[in-house]
Amino acid sequence: MPPDRSARIKFRSATANDCAGLAELNHQLIHDEGHRNPMTVSELTQRMQDWLASEYAAVLFECNGETVAYALYREQAGEIYLRQFFVSREHRRQGLGRAAFEILRAKIWPRDKRLTVDVLFHNRAAIAFWHAVGFQDYSLKLEILPEKPS
Repeated sequence: MPPDRSARIKFRSATANDCAGLAELNHQLIHDEGHRNPMTVSELTQRMQDWLASEYAAVLFECNGETVAYALYREQAGEIYLRQFFVSREHRRQGLGRAAFEILRAKIWPRDKRLTVDVLFHNRAAIAFWHAVGFQDYSLKLEILPEKPS
């Protein structure tokens, strides 16, 4: 039986002082998932500050004194929307993402709310992860991009 990774992980609520670090991780997330968001780290820092000052909350997950993951979410009356969930590159494939998600479910989020997360269609690794922790397919968003001027 593998070791209980959640026992190694400490977690805490993020504060305004964490926004720069969260923005760095968010920048990695944008790159790793192949998102089209062109924001700079500075812009992401400001956006994170705005989110944490209003409708979003973030949780940092640490192992051996190092931040290994974070979650950014919004809680509403009947739902928790997980906007961002990221495990740093050097800590992937060790069970830490699953352990962090289990902490969210067991210690932070109420069990009587629907959980939703958006995943980019081409991000097969993320889709596999979310299926593995219990999410089911619900919808598929389609788009037509605007044409570029000639």
